[in-house]
Amino acid sequence: MQVQRPAYDRGATCIGVVHFGPGAFHRAHQAVYLDELLATEPDWAICAVSLHSAGVRDALQPQDGLYTLALLDEPPRLRVIGAIREVLCAPQQRDAVMARLVDPAVRLVTLTITEKGYCLSPDGVDAAHPDIAHDLSAPDAPVSAIGWLVAGLRARRAAGLAPYTMLSCDNLADNGLRLRRAVLDFARRLDPGLAGWIDVEASFPRSMVDSITPASDDALRARVSDELGVEDVWPVQREPYTQWVVEDDFRAGRPAFERAGVVMSGEIAGFDRAKLRLLNAPHSALAYLGSLMGLGTVAEAMGDPTLAGFVERMMRADITPTLALPEGLDADAYIDAILERFRNPAIVHRLSQIAWDGSQKVPVRLLGTIADALAADRPVDRLCLPVAGWLRFVVRQAQAGEALVDPMAEALEGLGRDATGDTDRDIADFLSLDAVFAPLASDPRFVDALQRAYAALGEGDRAAVASALTAASGPQS
Repeated sequence: MQVQRPAYDRGATCIGVVHFGPGAFHRAHQAVYLDELLATEPDWAICAVSLHSAGVRDALQPQDGLYTLALLDEPPRLRVIGAIREVLCAPQQRDAVMARLVDPAVRLVTLTITEKGYCLSPDGVDAAHPDIAHDLSAPDAPVSAIGWLVAGLRARRAAGLAPYTMLSCDNLADNGLRLRRAVLDFARRLDPGLAGWIDVEASFPRSMVDSITPASDDALRARVSDELGVEDVWPVQREPYTQWVVEDDFRAGRPAFERAGVVMSGEIAGFDRAKLRLLNAPHSALAYLGSLMGLGTVAEAMGDPTLAGFVERMMRADITPTLALPEGLDADAYIDAILERFRNPAIVHRLSQIAWDGSQKVPVRLLGTIADALAADRPVDRLCLPVAGWLRFVVRQAQAGEALVDPMAEALEGLGRDATGDTDRDIADFLSLDAVFAPLASDPRFVDALQRAYAALGEGDRAAVASALTAASGPQS
Protein backbone atom coordinates (compact mmCIF):
# COMPACT_ATOMS: atom_id res chain seq x y z
CA MET A 1 0.00 0.00 0.00
CA GLN A 2 1.28 3.46 -0.89
CA VAL A 3 1.79 5.72 2.14
CA GLN A 4 1.84 9.50 1.68
CA ARG A 5 4.22 11.37 3.96
CA PRO A 6 4.54 15.09 4.81
CA ALA A 7 5.93 16.97 1.82
CA TYR A 8 7.77 19.55 3.90
CA ASP A 9 10.46 19.95 6.55
CA ARG A 10 8.55 19.84 9.84
CA GLY A 11 11.48 21.47 11.60
CA ALA A 12 11.01 24.56 9.45
CA THR A 13 7.37 25.03 10.44
CA CYS A 14 6.09 27.42 13.12
CA ILE A 15 2.94 27.25 15.20
CA GLY A 16 0.36 29.76 14.01
CA VAL A 17 -2.83 27.92 14.99
CA VAL A 18 -4.14 26.83 18.39
CA HIS A 19 -6.89 24.24 18.18
CA PHE A 20 -9.18 23.35 21.09
CA GLY A 21 -10.62 19.83 20.92
CA PRO A 22 -8.18 17.69 18.90
CA GLY A 23 -10.46 14.68 18.54
CA ALA A 24 -10.67 12.38 15.55
CA PHE A 25 -12.64 14.80 13.39
CA HIS A 26 -10.15 17.64 13.71
CA ARG A 27 -7.22 15.35 13.01
CA ALA A 28 -8.99 13.82 10.00
CA HIS A 29 -10.29 17.12 8.64
CA GLN A 30 -8.90 20.59 9.46
CA ALA A 31 -5.40 19.32 10.31
CA VAL A 32 -5.23 17.61 6.92
CA TYR A 33 -6.09 20.81 5.07
CA LEU A 34 -3.32 22.65 6.93
CA ASP A 35 -0.95 19.76 6.27
CA GLU A 36 -1.53 20.42 2.55
CA LEU A 37 -0.33 24.00 2.96
CA LEU A 38 2.75 23.74 5.17
CA ALA A 39 5.14 23.14 2.27
CA THR A 40 4.45 26.66 0.97
CA GLU A 41 3.13 28.31 4.16
CA PRO A 42 5.19 26.96 7.06
CA ASP A 43 3.80 29.45 9.61
CA TRP A 44 0.49 27.64 10.13
CA ALA A 45 1.39 24.52 12.11
CA ILE A 46 -0.93 23.55 14.96
CA CYS A 47 -0.76 23.49 18.73
CA ALA A 48 -3.52 21.05 19.72
CA VAL A 49 -5.09 21.63 23.15
CA SER A 50 -7.26 19.13 24.98
CA LEU A 51 -9.59 20.76 27.48
CA HIS A 52 -10.07 17.73 29.71
CA SER A 53 -8.32 14.44 29.00
CA ALA A 54 -4.60 13.91 28.51
CA GLY A 55 -5.25 10.95 26.21
CA VAL A 56 -4.48 12.65 22.89
CA ARG A 57 -1.35 14.29 24.27
CA ASP A 58 -0.06 11.08 25.83
CA ALA A 59 -0.70 9.17 22.59
CA LEU A 60 0.77 11.69 20.15
CA GLN A 61 3.61 13.26 22.13
CA PRO A 62 5.86 10.17 21.93
CA GLN A 63 5.14 10.16 18.17
CA ASP A 64 6.24 13.82 17.85
CA GLY A 65 2.66 14.70 16.95
CA LEU A 66 2.68 12.46 13.88
CA TYR A 67 -0.27 10.17 13.21
CA THR A 68 -1.82 8.26 10.33
CA LEU A 69 -4.96 9.08 8.39
CA ALA A 70 -6.60 6.06 6.76
CA LEU A 71 -8.82 6.98 3.81
CA LEU A 72 -11.58 4.39 3.58
CA ASP A 73 -11.61 3.86 -0.14
CA GLU A 74 -11.30 0.89 -2.48
CA PRO A 75 -8.41 0.29 -2.06
CA PRO A 76 -7.74 2.12 1.23
CA ARG A 77 -4.95 4.68 1.39
CA LEU A 78 -2.73 5.85 4.24
CA ARG A 79 -1.31 9.30 4.85
CA VAL A 80 0.98 10.48 7.66
CA ILE A 81 -0.06 13.91 8.95
CA GLY A 82 2.54 16.24 10.41
CA ALA A 83 0.59 19.47 10.92
CA ILE A 84 0.34 19.10 14.71
CA ARG A 85 3.64 20.27 16.17
CA GLU A 86 2.58 20.45 19.82
CA VAL A 87 -0.06 18.73 21.95
CA LEU A 88 -1.08 20.16 25.33
CA CYS A 89 -3.51 19.16 28.06
CA ALA A 90 -4.99 22.40 29.41
CA PRO A 91 -5.65 21.33 33.04
CA GLN A 92 -2.06 20.12 33.40
CA GLN A 93 -0.23 22.69 31.25
CA ARG A 94 -1.96 26.00 31.89
CA ASP A 95 1.10 28.20 31.45
CA ALA A 96 2.00 26.56 28.15
CA VAL A 97 -1.51 27.00 26.78
CA MET A 98 -1.63 30.65 27.80
CA ALA A 99 1.81 31.24 26.30
CA ARG A 100 0.55 29.96 22.98
CA LEU A 101 -2.58 32.12 23.10
CA VAL A 102 -0.47 35.21 23.74
CA ASP A 103 2.21 34.31 21.16
CA PRO A 104 2.08 36.96 18.37
CA ALA A 105 2.76 34.17 15.85
CA VAL A 106 -0.61 32.62 16.73
CA ARG A 107 -3.21 34.37 14.61
CA LEU A 108 -5.92 31.74 14.42
CA VAL A 109 -7.72 29.69 17.08
CA THR A 110 -9.97 26.90 15.84
CA LEU A 111 -12.42 24.76 17.77
CA THR A 112 -14.18 21.39 17.58
CA ILE A 113 -15.76 21.19 21.02
CA THR A 114 -19.32 20.01 20.13
CA GLU A 115 -22.39 22.12 20.76
CA LYS A 116 -22.31 21.67 24.53
CA GLY A 117 -18.82 23.17 24.68
CA TYR A 118 -20.19 26.62 23.82
CA CYS A 119 -22.23 26.67 27.05
CA LEU A 120 -24.95 28.82 25.49
CA SER A 121 -28.30 29.89 26.88
CA PRO A 122 -31.00 31.62 24.80
CA ASP A 123 -29.69 35.03 25.88
CA GLY A 124 -25.93 34.44 25.69
CA VAL A 125 -23.47 32.37 27.65
CA ASP A 126 -25.01 30.14 30.31
CA ALA A 127 -23.71 31.77 33.48
CA ALA A 128 -25.20 28.93 35.54
CA HIS A 129 -23.13 26.30 33.74
CA PRO A 130 -20.56 24.99 36.26
CA ASP A 131 -17.60 25.62 33.95
CA ILE A 132 -18.73 29.15 33.05
CA ALA A 133 -19.53 29.97 36.67
CA HIS A 134 -16.04 28.81 37.62
CA ASP A 135 -14.37 30.83 34.87
CA LEU A 136 -16.27 34.01 35.70
CA SER A 137 -15.13 33.73 39.31
CA ALA A 138 -11.57 32.69 38.41
CA PRO A 139 -10.87 34.11 34.92
CA ASP A 140 -7.12 33.47 35.21
CA ALA A 141 -7.69 29.72 35.66
CA PRO A 142 -10.24 28.85 32.95
CA VAL A 143 -11.63 25.38 32.34
CA SER A 144 -14.07 26.06 29.47
CA ALA A 145 -13.17 26.80 25.87
CA ILE A 146 -14.96 30.15 26.15
CA GLY A 147 -13.02 30.98 29.30
CA TRP A 148 -9.72 30.14 27.61
CA LEU A 149 -10.52 32.25 24.54
CA VAL A 150 -11.38 35.29 26.64
CA ALA A 151 -8.37 34.80 28.91
CA GLY A 152 -6.10 34.78 25.89
CA LEU A 153 -7.79 37.84 24.39
CA ARG A 154 -7.58 39.71 27.67
CA ALA A 155 -3.84 38.99 27.91
CA ARG A 156 -3.26 40.03 24.30
CA ARG A 157 -5.09 43.30 24.82
CA ALA A 158 -3.03 44.03 27.91
CA ALA A 159 0.14 43.33 25.90
CA GLY A 160 -0.92 45.57 23.04
CA LEU A 161 -1.35 42.65 20.62
CA ALA A 162 -4.09 42.22 18.04
CA PRO A 163 -6.67 39.53 18.77
CA TYR A 164 -6.61 36.17 17.02
CA THR A 165 -9.38 35.08 14.69
CA MET A 166 -11.69 32.46 16.25
CA LEU A 167 -12.99 29.84 13.83
CA SER A 168 -15.59 27.32 14.94
CA CYS A 169 -15.38 24.06 12.99
CA ASP A 170 -18.24 22.36 14.78
CA ASN A 171 -21.20 20.99 12.86
CA LEU A 172 -23.57 23.76 13.95
CA ALA A 173 -25.60 26.20 11.93
CA ASP A 174 -24.23 29.74 12.31
CA ASN A 175 -21.38 28.37 14.40
CA GLY A 176 -19.38 31.57 14.15
CA LEU A 177 -22.28 33.68 15.36
CA ARG A 178 -22.83 31.33 18.28
CA LEU A 179 -19.18 31.48 19.25
CA ARG A 180 -19.18 35.27 18.96
CA ARG A 181 -22.25 35.52 21.19
CA ALA A 182 -20.70 33.30 23.85
CA VAL A 183 -17.34 35.08 23.86
CA LEU A 184 -18.79 38.61 23.91
CA ASP A 185 -21.30 37.85 26.65
CA PHE A 186 -18.65 36.17 28.79
CA ALA A 187 -16.21 39.07 28.26
CA ARG A 188 -18.92 41.64 29.01
CA ARG A 189 -19.55 40.02 32.38
CA LEU A 190 -15.86 40.44 33.20
CA ASP A 191 -15.04 43.77 31.61
CA PRO A 192 -17.28 45.78 29.24
CA GLY A 193 -14.20 47.47 27.81
CA LEU A 194 -12.69 44.12 26.89
CA ALA A 195 -15.95 43.08 25.26
CA GLY A 196 -16.03 46.30 23.24
CA TRP A 197 -12.46 45.71 22.02
CA ILE A 198 -13.27 42.14 20.98
CA ASP A 199 -16.47 43.28 19.28
CA VAL A 200 -14.58 45.76 17.10
CA GLU A 201 -11.23 44.06 16.56
CA ALA A 202 -11.85 40.30 16.53
CA SER A 203 -13.61 38.10 13.99
CA PHE A 204 -15.57 34.86 14.22
CA PRO A 205 -15.95 33.38 10.71
CA ARG A 206 -18.72 30.86 10.12
CA SER A 207 -17.87 27.52 8.58
CA MET A 208 -19.42 24.29 7.36
CA VAL A 209 -17.65 20.94 7.63
CA ASP A 210 -18.44 17.52 6.24
CA SER A 211 -16.72 14.14 6.21
CA ILE A 212 -17.77 10.84 7.73
CA THR A 213 -15.17 9.96 10.37
CA PRO A 214 -15.73 6.59 12.08
CA ALA A 215 -14.15 6.09 15.48
CA SER A 216 -10.66 4.62 15.65
CA ASP A 217 -10.56 1.03 16.81
CA ASP A 218 -8.10 -1.81 17.36
CA ALA A 219 -8.65 -3.12 13.84
CA LEU A 220 -7.55 0.25 12.43
CA ARG A 221 -4.50 0.34 14.69
CA ALA A 222 -3.50 -3.17 13.63
CA ARG A 223 -3.97 -2.41 9.93
CA VAL A 224 -1.96 0.80 10.13
CA SER A 225 0.85 -0.80 12.13
CA ASP A 226 1.08 -3.70 9.67
CA GLU A 227 1.39 -1.32 6.73
CA LEU A 228 3.79 1.16 8.35
CA GLY A 229 5.91 -1.34 10.23
CA VAL A 230 5.70 0.87 13.33
CA GLU A 231 3.00 1.29 15.95
CA ASP A 232 0.66 4.26 15.70
CA VAL A 233 -1.20 4.52 19.00
CA TRP A 234 -3.98 6.76 17.69
CA PRO A 235 -4.54 6.79 13.92
CA VAL A 236 -7.75 8.22 12.51
CA GLN A 237 -9.94 7.21 9.57
CA ARG A 238 -12.48 8.89 7.31
CA GLU A 239 -14.13 8.61 3.94
CA PRO A 240 -12.24 10.10 0.96
CA TYR A 241 -14.81 12.88 0.55
CA THR A 242 -14.27 15.99 2.61
CA GLN A 243 -15.74 19.48 2.48
CA TRP A 244 -14.86 22.67 4.32
CA VAL A 245 -16.59 25.97 3.56
CA VAL A 246 -15.30 29.04 5.43
CA GLU A 247 -16.48 32.63 5.58
CA ASP A 248 -13.62 34.91 4.54
CA ASP A 249 -13.56 37.16 7.62
CA PHE A 250 -10.03 37.06 9.04
CA ARG A 251 -8.56 40.18 10.66
CA ALA A 252 -5.08 38.82 11.39
CA GLY A 253 -4.27 37.08 8.12
CA ARG A 254 -5.05 33.50 7.20
CA PRO A 255 -3.62 30.49 5.37
CA ALA A 256 -4.36 30.27 1.65
CA PHE A 257 -7.09 27.77 2.44
CA GLU A 258 -8.40 27.71 -1.11
CA ARG A 259 -5.13 26.13 -2.30
CA ALA A 260 -6.01 23.10 -0.16
CA GLY A 261 -9.56 22.85 -1.49
CA VAL A 262 -11.40 24.95 1.09
CA VAL A 263 -14.33 26.90 -0.37
CA MET A 264 -14.17 30.51 0.79
CA SER A 265 -17.72 31.86 0.73
CA GLY A 266 -20.00 34.38 2.38
CA GLU A 267 -22.97 32.07 1.81
CA ILE A 268 -22.37 29.57 4.60
CA ALA A 269 -26.10 29.30 5.34
CA GLY A 270 -26.73 28.13 1.79
CA PHE A 271 -24.12 25.40 2.06
CA ASP A 272 -25.51 24.39 5.47
CA ARG A 273 -29.03 24.11 4.10
CA ALA A 274 -27.88 22.13 1.05
CA LYS A 275 -26.08 19.68 3.33
CA LEU A 276 -29.05 19.40 5.67
CA ARG A 277 -31.54 18.73 2.89
CA LEU A 278 -29.48 16.87 0.28
CA LEU A 279 -27.30 14.79 2.64
CA ASN A 280 -28.99 14.51 6.02
CA ALA A 281 -32.58 14.12 4.76
CA PRO A 282 -31.73 11.23 2.39
CA HIS A 283 -29.73 9.68 5.25
CA SER A 284 -32.89 9.67 7.37
CA ALA A 285 -34.94 8.33 4.46
CA LEU A 286 -32.49 5.44 4.07
CA ALA A 287 -32.48 4.86 7.83
CA TYR A 288 -36.23 4.49 8.32
CA LEU A 289 -37.24 2.92 5.02
CA GLY A 290 -34.13 0.73 4.91
CA SER A 291 -34.64 -0.46 8.48
CA LEU A 292 -38.21 -1.46 7.66
CA MET A 293 -36.81 -3.47 4.75
CA GLY A 294 -34.40 -5.32 7.04
CA LEU A 295 -31.24 -3.61 5.76
CA GLY A 296 -28.38 -2.81 8.11
CA THR A 297 -26.09 -0.12 6.69
CA VAL A 298 -26.23 2.82 4.32
CA ALA A 299 -24.19 0.91 1.73
CA GLU A 300 -26.58 -2.06 1.97
CA ALA A 301 -29.56 0.26 1.59
CA MET A 302 -28.00 1.82 -1.51
CA GLY A 303 -27.51 -1.70 -2.86
CA ASP A 304 -31.29 -2.06 -3.08
CA PRO A 305 -32.12 -0.52 -6.49
CA THR A 306 -35.70 0.36 -5.51
CA LEU A 307 -34.70 2.27 -2.39
CA ALA A 308 -31.65 3.87 -4.03
CA GLY A 309 -33.73 4.97 -7.00
CA PHE A 310 -36.38 6.47 -4.77
CA VAL A 311 -33.84 8.45 -2.74
CA GLU A 312 -32.11 9.82 -5.83
CA ARG A 313 -35.45 10.83 -7.38
CA MET A 314 -36.44 12.60 -4.15
CA MET A 315 -33.14 14.48 -4.04
CA ARG A 316 -33.25 15.69 -7.62
CA ALA A 317 -36.98 16.26 -8.17
CA ASP A 318 -38.27 17.27 -4.73
CA ILE A 319 -35.48 18.64 -2.56
CA THR A 320 -33.33 20.57 -5.02
CA PRO A 321 -36.18 22.88 -6.15
CA THR A 322 -36.59 24.07 -2.54
CA LEU A 323 -32.98 25.29 -2.34
CA ALA A 324 -31.45 28.62 -3.24
CA LEU A 325 -28.02 27.20 -3.99
CA PRO A 326 -24.98 29.31 -3.15
CA GLU A 327 -22.56 30.32 -5.86
CA GLY A 328 -20.11 27.53 -6.62
CA LEU A 329 -22.38 24.65 -5.59
CA ASP A 330 -23.63 22.58 -8.52
CA ALA A 331 -26.65 20.56 -7.39
CA ASP A 332 -26.18 17.64 -9.78
CA ALA A 333 -22.48 17.25 -8.99
CA TYR A 334 -23.19 17.53 -5.26
CA ILE A 335 -25.90 14.87 -5.45
CA ASP A 336 -23.62 12.60 -7.49
CA ALA A 337 -20.92 12.93 -4.81
CA ILE A 338 -23.39 12.19 -2.01
CA LEU A 339 -24.72 9.08 -3.73
CA GLU A 340 -21.16 7.86 -4.28
CA ARG A 341 -20.45 8.40 -0.59
CA PHE A 342 -23.58 6.48 0.39
CA ARG A 343 -22.48 3.53 -1.78
CA ASN A 344 -18.97 3.31 -0.29
CA PRO A 345 -18.77 -0.23 1.18
CA ALA A 346 -15.74 0.70 3.28
CA ILE A 347 -17.92 2.96 5.47
CA VAL A 348 -20.02 0.91 7.87
CA HIS A 349 -22.69 3.49 8.77
CA ARG A 350 -25.50 1.70 10.55
CA LEU A 351 -29.08 2.66 9.79
CA SER A 352 -30.04 1.97 13.40
CA GLN A 353 -27.71 4.75 14.55
CA ILE A 354 -28.91 7.24 11.93
CA ALA A 355 -32.48 6.46 13.07
CA TRP A 356 -31.76 7.83 16.56
CA ASP A 357 -33.40 11.07 17.67
CA GLY A 358 -36.03 11.16 14.93
CA SER A 359 -38.13 13.73 16.78
CA GLN A 360 -35.20 16.15 16.52
CA LYS A 361 -34.00 15.22 13.03
CA VAL A 362 -37.23 14.80 11.03
CA PRO A 363 -38.42 18.42 11.53
CA VAL A 364 -35.19 20.02 10.33
CA ARG A 365 -34.25 17.44 7.72
CA LEU A 366 -37.63 16.80 6.10
CA LEU A 367 -40.49 18.92 7.41
CA GLY A 368 -38.83 22.21 6.49
CA THR A 369 -38.45 21.00 2.91
CA ILE A 370 -42.09 19.91 2.88
CA ALA A 371 -43.20 23.32 4.17
CA ASP A 372 -41.23 25.08 1.43
CA ALA A 373 -42.64 22.76 -1.24
CA LEU A 374 -46.18 23.42 -0.05
CA ALA A 375 -45.55 27.16 -0.08
CA ALA A 376 -44.52 26.81 -3.72
CA ASP A 377 -47.60 24.69 -4.43
CA ARG A 378 -45.46 21.66 -5.26
CA PRO A 379 -46.46 18.02 -4.54
CA VAL A 380 -45.11 16.49 -1.32
CA ASP A 381 -46.19 12.84 -1.57
CA ARG A 382 -42.67 11.57 -2.16
CA LEU A 383 -41.25 13.74 0.64
CA CYS A 384 -43.87 12.39 3.03
CA LEU A 385 -42.84 8.77 2.49
CA PRO A 386 -39.71 8.90 4.73
CA VAL A 387 -41.76 10.79 7.35
CA ALA A 388 -44.32 7.98 7.26
CA GLY A 389 -41.38 5.56 7.37
CA TRP A 390 -40.29 7.12 10.65
CA LEU A 391 -43.79 6.67 12.08
CA ARG A 392 -43.93 3.03 10.93
CA PHE A 393 -40.47 2.54 12.44
CA VAL A 394 -41.69 3.96 15.77
CA VAL A 395 -44.74 1.65 15.71
CA ARG A 396 -42.61 -1.39 14.93
CA GLN A 397 -40.08 -0.67 17.67
CA ALA A 398 -42.73 0.11 20.27
CA GLN A 399 -44.89 -2.90 19.56
CA ALA A 400 -41.83 -5.17 19.58
CA GLY A 401 -40.83 -3.77 22.98
CA GLU A 402 -37.58 -2.34 21.62
CA ALA A 403 -36.48 0.97 23.14
CA LEU A 404 -36.26 4.10 21.01
CA VAL A 405 -33.22 6.34 21.29
CA ASP A 406 -34.96 9.71 21.25
CA PRO A 407 -35.53 12.65 23.62
CA MET A 408 -39.28 12.10 23.12
CA ALA A 409 -39.03 8.31 23.52
CA GLU A 410 -41.74 8.04 26.19
CA ALA A 411 -44.38 9.88 24.16
CA LEU A 412 -43.44 8.17 20.91
CA GLU A 413 -43.42 4.70 22.42
CA GLY A 414 -46.86 5.31 23.89
CA LEU A 415 -48.24 6.36 20.51
CA GLY A 416 -46.52 3.43 18.84
CA ARG A 417 -47.96 0.89 21.25
CA ASP A 418 -51.44 2.38 20.81
CA ALA A 419 -51.31 2.40 17.00
CA THR A 420 -54.04 0.21 15.53
CA GLY A 421 -53.23 0.34 11.84
CA ASP A 422 -56.18 2.66 11.21
CA THR A 423 -54.44 5.29 9.09
CA ASP A 424 -56.61 8.28 10.02
CA ARG A 425 -56.43 7.57 13.73
CA ASP A 426 -52.71 6.76 13.81
CA ILE A 427 -51.77 9.87 11.85
CA ALA A 428 -54.04 12.08 13.96
CA ASP A 429 -52.39 10.76 17.11
CA PHE A 430 -48.86 11.37 15.84
CA LEU A 431 -49.75 14.83 14.53
CA SER A 432 -50.79 15.79 18.05
CA LEU A 433 -47.06 16.05 18.82
CA ASP A 434 -46.83 19.81 18.35
CA ALA A 435 -43.11 19.84 19.13
CA VAL A 436 -42.56 17.83 15.96
CA PHE A 437 -45.36 18.63 13.54
CA ALA A 438 -46.65 22.15 14.24
CA PRO A 439 -47.61 24.09 12.18
CA LEU A 440 -47.76 21.53 9.33
CA ALA A 441 -50.31 19.46 11.24
CA SER A 442 -52.97 22.03 10.40
CA ASP A 443 -52.30 21.95 6.64
CA PRO A 444 -54.73 19.51 5.00
CA ARG A 445 -52.39 19.03 2.03
CA PHE A 446 -49.67 17.69 4.32
CA VAL A 447 -52.10 15.60 6.37
CA ASP A 448 -53.57 13.99 3.26
CA ALA A 449 -50.13 13.25 1.77
CA LEU A 450 -48.86 11.78 5.05
CA GLN A 451 -51.95 9.60 5.35
CA ARG A 452 -51.44 8.30 1.81
CA ALA A 453 -47.77 7.54 2.50
CA TYR A 454 -48.53 5.81 5.81
CA ALA A 455 -51.23 3.69 4.18
CA ALA A 456 -48.93 2.82 1.26
CA LEU A 457 -46.35 1.38 3.69
CA GLY A 458 -48.94 -1.07 5.00
CA GLU A 459 -47.56 -3.00 7.95
CA GLY A 460 -44.07 -1.80 7.19
CA ASP A 461 -42.81 -5.14 5.88
CA ARG A 462 -40.23 -5.35 3.09
CA ALA A 463 -42.73 -6.11 0.30
CA ALA A 464 -45.05 -3.26 1.26
CA VAL A 465 -42.20 -0.78 1.54
CA ALA A 466 -40.75 -1.84 -1.82
CA SER A 467 -44.17 -1.47 -3.44
CA ALA A 468 -44.61 2.02 -1.96
CA LEU A 469 -41.13 3.04 -3.13
CA THR A 470 -41.78 1.81 -6.65
CA ALA A 471 -45.06 3.69 -6.84
CA ALA A 472 -43.46 6.87 -5.48
CA SER A 473 -40.37 6.84 -7.71
CA GLY A 474 -42.24 8.01 -10.80
CA PRO A 475 -43.22 11.57 -11.74
CA GLN A 476 -45.63 13.43 -9.47
CA SER A 477 -48.16 15.97 -10.60
